[in-house]
Amino acid sequence: MTIEPPPAKAREAKPEGEIPAAAAPQCVKVAGHDVTVFVESPPLLDSMIRDIEGAKKRVWLETYIFFDDVGGRRVAEALKAKAREGVDVRVHYDAIGSAATPGSFFTQMQAAGVQVKVYHSFLEGLRRFRPLSILNKRNHRKVLVVDDTAGYFGGMNIIDNVEDVKQIKEENRPKSSGWRDVHLRLSGPQQCELAESFLRSWERRPKVRGSMSARLVQLVRLRRQRVEEFNGDSIRFFDSNGGRISPAARIYTRFIRSAKKQLTISMAYFIPVGTTLRALLAARKRHVQVRVVVPGESDVKIVQRATAHIYDLLIRRGIRVFERQHRMLHSKVMIVDENYTLVGSANLDPRSFYTNREFLAVIRSPALAKIMLDVCKFEISQSQRITMDECRSTTRWQRLKNRLAWSLRWWL
Repeated sequence: MTIEPPPAKAREAKPEGEIPAAAAPQCVKVAGHDVTVFVESPPLLDSMIRDIEGAKKRVWLETYIFFDDVGGRRVAEALKAKAREGVDVRVHYDAIGSAATPGSFFTQMQAAGVQVKVYHSFLEGLRRFRPLSILNKRNHRKVLVVDDTAGYFGGMNIIDNVEDVKQIKEENRPKSSGWRDVHLRLSGPQQCELAESFLRSWERRPKVRGSMSARLVQLVRLRRQRVEEFNGDSIRFFDSNGGRISPAARIYTRFIRSAKKQLTISMAYFIPVGTTLRALLAARKRHVQVRVVVPGESDVKIVQRATAHIYDLLIRRGIRVFERQHRMLHSKVMIVDENYTLVGSANLDPRSFYTNREFLAVIRSPALAKIMLDVCKFEISQSQRITMDECRSTTRWQRLKNRLAWSLRWWL
């Protein structure tokens, strides 16, 4: 599938209302699994709540933001109801990501029987005499495990998605209420690997032990025996916990290097550095078509400026850059040669690579890649393509600010 850029003389993105919202979930079979793709939070939250309400054994939720709004309260009430029934319900949330959520929101869940853990709180930083390093490292993962049947992962937090910017301001919602994103629901044998990943994060140790671990390992082995039966489709999950040897950095770079025809990247925070940036530029030397879609109005301005600093370099090398208009783009997706899809919580930037705890899936499936390319095509239809003329017209003051932001790229 080829995604054509908007004509050079008609760079203004079309108003979103003139194009179908591309919000409906789409389903596909991948390696013996049912996979559903969500790009808006209302249908995602509805699906999560249905699964939670049907849970018999466990509901394990890990999220960066768990917000106290209508959607967040619906999820919380479903979790509390299951905990009262005796289901193993756990919530692992990030202290900084959920800083706007009152503590009572979580204490009420605990009172109902939900096991709640907070990742790297300010008090923990003080107690360990490392407040800056503790608060800098965040748990950015978004994973939900329900029984042995359903698992969710991707870039969406537990928060309502309201498109109306005026409504967002009037209701004092966070900016993330109007974001576009990508999240997947998976049902099938590899759901057990999501459960394993959650337990590793919950217990903060590399390996899971005990009876639950034995059951999960058995299921993983069974899945590996079957993986070749599904026309070459495959699903692989990766934990990435930061550090100099980062799985997220190695995986992104490896697949950029492997591209032969096409790379499509839809990324909330796009600051390729080191070998990853060199791999992108080398891909163009191999005549790989490279398209990058980023937010036109980011919630983190300094990151947007750091990205803008390399526009000139990318465009001169033949990489097409698009800025998504109307709504913040929060997805973390890369499609390689209409075959592989990389999706999860990890952005293509130093923070996701070397600092945060992240979750990443590598899925080989032309059918899923087609769905993801259609999603990216819609984002591009709502974008403005950045040209060399625009880069040259940037004022000296803007260039200076962009350069300063780029100089801070390792600490953003």
